[in-house]
Amino acid sequence: LQHSASLCFLLQVGFFPSECVELINDKVPQSVTNSVPKPVSKKHGKLITFLRTFMKSRPTKQKLKQRGILKERVFGCDLGEHLLNSGHDVPQVLKSCTEFIEKHGIVDGIYRLSGIASNIQKLRHEFDSEQIPDLTKDIYIQDIHCVGSLCKLYFRELPNPLLTYQLYEKFSDAVSAATDEERLVKIHDVIQQLPPPHYR
Repeated sequence: LQHSASLCFLLQVGFFPSECVELINDKVPQSVTNSVPKPVSKKHGKLITFLRTFMKSRPTKQKLKQRGILKERVFGCDLGEHLLNSGHDVPQVLKSCTEFIEKHGIVDGIYRLSGIASNIQKLRHEFDSEQIPDLTKDIYIQDIHCVGSLCKLYFRELPNPLLTYQLYEKFSDAVSAATDEERLVKIHDVIQQLPPPHYR
């Protein structure tokens, strides 16, 4: 009834010309209710077979990587998964950045001050493209803080943080210990429980 009323309203106000609209009766014609679905035609059957074959013959992730079609993400990728795919013990992005900082970045606030956003994004793109950027370029030497910012960005985007969600409560308890000595022992104990990629 509601649909009929709406249709009548539309006809009255002129949204649809009445000669273009055929009102549907309450009863659906017998021919529609008794119709049997048509069997899949030969043409469609061949198409379905082709699609199934195509889906089954898709190259594996490993083959796509070997051909250089598929590239693994560096940022935002699980630490253990990234190291397994890259074959490294420590992410290359951290290795390159820390070596650079130890050589050029011993300045006040290296991890406190932010670098220029465009330089950070440029570095991120190069590492995500599986390239090792030349950090000795003037653009980076003059903006040492962009390298420190990139390290922080890498840790911030880990799906499971460096100290892991699983050990969060234990780390929290450890830093709340009463004395420095007790705190040190507890923190050392929790660090030993980290998964190997996170521990390294």
